Amino acid sequence: MDDTIRSNAAEIATRAERELEALVAASSPSGDLEGAEEAIAVCVALLPVEASVERVPCSTKRSAADLVATISGRGARRLLLLGHVDTVIGHHAHGPLKRESGRLYAPGAADMKGGVVLALEVARVFAQRPELFSEISVLLVTDEEWRTTDFRHVERFANYDACLCFEAGERGQGREEGVVVKRKAAGTLRVNATGRAAHSGSAPDQGRNALLALAEAAPAIARFHAPTGPDRLSVVPTIIRSGQAFNVVPAAGELIFDVRGDRLETFEPVLDAVPRELRGVELTATFERRWPGMDSRKATRSLLEKASARLGRQIVGASRGGASDASHFAPVIPLTVDGLGPRGGGAHTPDEFVFTESLRQRAEVALAVALEALCDPLGR
Repeated sequence: MDDTIRSNAAEIATRAERELEALVAASSPSGDLEGAEEAIAVCVALLPVEASVERVPCSTKRSAADLVATISGRGARRLLLLGHVDTVIGHHAHGPLKRESGRLYAPGAADMKGGVVLALEVARVFAQRPELFSEISVLLVTDEEWRTTDFRHVERFANYDACLCFEAGERGQGREEGVVVKRKAAGTLRVNATGRAAHSGSAPDQGRNALLALAEAAPAIARFHAPTGPDRLSVVPTIIRSGQAFNVVPAAGELIFDVRGDRLETFEPVLDAVPRELRGVELTATFERRWPGMDSRKATRSLLEKASARLGRQIVGASRGGASDASHFAPVIPLTVDGLGPRGGGAHTPDEFVFTESLRQRAEVALAVALEALCDPLGR
């Protein structure tokens, strides 16, 4: 292993557990302004003193401002370190970090506050080596888990040489160190139903039942579900809402699908399949979220091979179905690598955790990939 990686990863490991404890102590579910500000404040405190700090507008209205921290160097290449501080778990299920059987349990530990801690530590390491880079920026957003609008930060960083995102790490099929270089496109399909209310006892047939229409529409749309097909398309109904009272024919409702596939274009037939009318109920459908897919396999192959040599163990590229902000940068920054955070499990549940030993192991991986990404195309 490269001596720079070994020594710096060891130092990171001595701090990362307590830094993660401080960051997960801030309950910061998406949309909570106070929680986001508390989490950002912790991150600012963990940044190297060489970083200039800027708060920039978030992509989602009424969300706390995002954080951009920039470190200037004397080298030639620019590197973006990417993460988010918002979580799915709300205040009701929040609790302090717990240590148990080699695991660190806390809401958001894996997705992705553990990764945020490693990103900040990598920035601290490189702040002491300004000759290696022209600019290193840390972008931490506050809305990744619930954003339905366009991502606003791509243009600012489009000319960077590499983007490293610190979502949770994983193992390869042979237990190698795994990073994410391929992700599915993601979409949220919302179907709204407009019917007519009526007394469900004395005049049930005078109503137009929105609930029945949505229940009939659900399997008609879900028939496009083909996760083993050529585009790996998944069409999964996740939420249905309808009705206000037990004795009234429901006049309105909504049905929501989570849609994933290798290409955004495969979503169009799903949208077109939504009937305009069922049982006298009008149906309208919209895609509220369209996140692009990511495929950096070819562009990052050499990078991962050379980073593996630095690390002294193999790093393999993997695919993941979940969405990530790395997907927004991959079309304009070919060297985009995700999944550099610690390994763990239970994401989006109160039992979320990271493996304690993976903080050091994944710090080694992140440093190896970052060092190689800052080499020029000739590998100097």
